[in-house]
Amino acid sequence: MKANSILVERVSEATDEIVDVIARLVPQLSSTAVPPDRAALEQIVASPGSSLLVARLASRGDAIVGTITLVTYRIPTGLHAVIEDVVVDESARGHGVGAALAFEAVRLARDLGARHVNLTSRPSREAANRLYERAGFVKRETNVYRLDLS
Repeated sequence: MKANSILVERVSEATDEIVDVIARLVPQLSSTAVPPDRAALEQIVASPGSSLLVARLASRGDAIVGTITLVTYRIPTGLHAVIEDVVVDESARGHGVGAALAFEAVRLARDLGARHVNLTSRPSREAANRLYERAGFVKRETNVYRLDLS
């Protein structure tokens, strides 16, 4: 692995490292979300419909500096793929980590047979939105609705 290289890998086990990294990264994504505990991460990793990917940055001693989740599910119109919870550590932004994560999630979705990949991003996340557009994602005119169940 070269000094500037990024390794993206699929998480297969909720290790102490993964639990700690997710606990550190989730608050950088959302000020209201509570990071999942080990049991929740074990469910995510074991779920056939979700793929938790992490990015390691060689220049940081192969430390995990980002994560992305690919969710897939089958409905009558085919296999759908959605990218969720993309976060790169604030200290590692600008090194191509987000692009590497997105590229790998899209590759995985394609390999699984999805015809397209959806994602949403708040307008305030300007750098993330530029990344998605550079990666080939096209902004769609749609309404997103949410019903709060809490």
